[in-house]
Amino acid sequence: MSEEFKMDVYTLVGKSGTGKSYHAMNLCKSLGIEGIIDDGLFIYKNSVIAGVSAKRDATKIGAIKTALFNNDAIRDSVVKAIKKQKPSGILVLGTSDQMTDRIISRLGLPPLPEDSERRIHIEDITSEEERAIAKKQRTELGKHVIPAPALQLKRSFAGYFLDPLKFFRGKDQGAAAERTVVRPAYSYMGEYFISEKVIDDIITCLAHEMSSIGRVIHIVQYSRPEAYRLKIAVKIRRGYPVWPSAKEFQAAVEKQIEKMTAFNVVSIEIEVRGIN
Repeated sequence: MSEEFKMDVYTLVGKSGTGKSYHAMNLCKSLGIEGIIDDGLFIYKNSVIAGVSAKRDATKIGAIKTALFNNDAIRDSVVKAIKKQKPSGILVLGTSDQMTDRIISRLGLPPLPEDSERRIHIEDITSEEERAIAKKQRTELGKHVIPAPALQLKRSFAGYFLDPLKFFRGKDQGAAAERTVVRPAYSYMGEYFISEKVIDDIITCLAHEMSSIGRVIHIVQYSRPEAYRLKIAVKIRRGYPVWPSAKEFQAAVEKQIEKMTAFNVVSIEIEVRGIN
């Protein structure tokens, strides 16, 4: 790969939960790095281009294998994407120099000398207090950061917790660096559930607040890790336009559920069964 175009490779190394993904975008901006390899993803100019996030794996062992690109098909797709995008620089994240070196090797990137200045450690760019805060977010709240916008991750993390974080720095507020917090399947906190009744109550209360919705007849939830979908049957109140009222209710349900539960809802079907 290095023979086809010039690309500077950087690494950012730190223990798990010390804030590597959180600080990656600021580091890329300061050094003019266009690409990031983080937990199985190739991110280019703030967009997820290829790969599968290790944060989707059900076990830590599975997550490590994904982060190391042990799957040849996924590895090949990432290599192809890097060749297509031709980033001038790429930042590889890992928990040790051995890990980043292995990722570099698997992806066919130019190797880094052991004493290279482009080997960066999280301690070089963060304070002890910042690392302690990051560790607390990981161990006590189970939060993991992906250095990409939530919109880029919706398809991959349907049904997971998504919490977009935007940061504005300096005068360039038009180009906000957005990260996304996810709570992966493997977690220090164990399983976490929100009952279907909670979702039903949110939808029903919202319907009562909207003058155009006469009644919610029934709610069907399709909840799977790869997709969270809703089907809602309603009656529209007499005197209100059917199509615009259904669309307004659909948008309101999506916004309220994502706000109150942090679930990413893939689709909401509104079935109008008459006029109330």
